[in-house]
Amino acid sequence: MKVSEIRDLGTNELSAAISDARKEIVELRFKFACRKLESPAKLRSARKHLSRLLTVQTEKNRK
Repeated sequence: MKVSEIRDLGTNELSAAISDARKEIVELRFKFACRKLESPAKLRSARKHLSRLLTVQTEKNRK
């Protein structure tokens, strides 16, 4: 999801996307610990996606 698409989301959709991203990171961490994660880059990209979501949420709260 691009930043422009994230900015178009409503506050409820944004908070739902944040909770989904956090759940995904927990699952990826578990897979990484069990050595079942194919690529560690997936974990890194999931964290970046979460940070983008949180940044847009902060921007919306400041307005």
